[in-house]
Amino acid sequence: MKTLLLASNNLGKLKELSALLNPLGWTLRLQNELGVPDAPEPHMTFLENALAKARWASQLTGLPALADDSGLIVDVLNGAPGVRSARYANTAEDEPKDDAANNAKLLSMMSGQSERAASFVCCLVMLRYPNDPLPLIAQGQWHGQILRQGQGNQGFGYDPLFFDPQQGCSAAQMNAELKNRISHRAKAVDSLLLQLKAQ
Repeated sequence: MKTLLLASNNLGKLKELSALLNPLGWTLRLQNELGVPDAPEPHMTFLENALAKARWASQLTGLPALADDSGLIVDVLNGAPGVRSARYANTAEDEPKDDAANNAKLLSMMSGQSERAASFVCCLVMLRYPNDPLPLIAQGQWHGQILRQGQGNQGFGYDPLFFDPQQGCSAAQMNAELKNRISHRAKAVDSLLLQLKAQ
């Protein structure tokens, strides 16, 4: 099994990505297992942040690294929470991430809005070595709507508020197998796998 460092400390992402990358024989490890602190994420786009995180983790360890920068884009909020999705409710950068607070803020911002279109976005960047000049880049989107109250208790983040019209339920009401087939992360991983198989 090959070791791939996940440039994250998010157990939810580790679980989802491990299941999706298992067919290629990669073993994912969280960066904090190797003492890697969180990378700065000052950028305006998912791609720039994912690249910065992957480069940071790979340079500090010498290992191949995979970074996932994901978030929720709500049309009527001009793309917010966007790259700030994990810290949407934070008033200071050093505050811990809080899914419940983020969901509460989103519901507050959406109060009175009839337009509920939104999409989850995932941008994956994989570096084979620290100074990889040609990173593998894969993106995926999952289109849906924002509910007026949370439904379900699976998943993490905004899953209880994200409704998939085709499935007729929220992301938090789906079992892991279904979510891992249709999510933004699944679509990005599918694209990444195609690139890896073509190597």
